[in-house]
Amino acid sequence: MSADDRDDRGVRQFIESFASALVDAGMPQMPSLVFAALLATDTEGLTATQLADQLQVSRAAISGAVNYLAHVDLIARERQPGSRSHRYVLKNPTWYEAVARREQVLNRWITTTRDGVQALGPTTPAGKRLAESLAFFEFLSDELRELLARWAKTRTNQRPPTAT
Repeated sequence: MSADDRDDRGVRQFIESFASALVDAGMPQMPSLVFAALLATDTEGLTATQLADQLQVSRAAISGAVNYLAHVDLIARERQPGSRSHRYVLKNPTWYEAVARREQVLNRWITTTRDGVQALGPTTPAGKRLAESLAFFEFLSDELRELLARWAKTRTNQRPPTAT
C-alpha cells in the first residue's frame, strides 16, 4: 500500500483506538494520542504544529504531551533541518526500550521490598506478605531479562510483517 492509498479515516480511527488502549493501561490521554499519531506517521517525525493540526488540539496540549513522552523516554526532540523548530520522533526500538526500563522499576521495587521485609521481620504477618511480593518481583525481573534477550535474538531473524 502506498502513501496515496492510506485510509485517512482508518488512520484516525487507529490513533483514537490505540490511544484509548494506552489510556486504559495508565497513560494520560493527550500523550497517548500524540504517541499513537507518531506511530502512525510515515515521516521520521512530526512538529508540534503538525501534531496539533492532525489531532485538532492546541499547541499547548501538544507541549504538555511531548514533555510527558520525552520524560518517560518514549520520544525525542530533534531540530527540524533548516529551521528553529523541533520535530518529535519515536525512540527506536520504542517498545523494547519501554519494557526494558520496567526492569529498572522492578529492581527498585525489589530493593525497597527487601528492605521492608528486613524492617518488618520475615516471620511477621506483614513481613511474610512483603516476602511474597519480593518473590514475585524477583520472578518478574528474571523472566523479563530472559524475555528481552529472546526478543533481541528473534528480532535479528525476523522479517517485517505483511498486511493481511
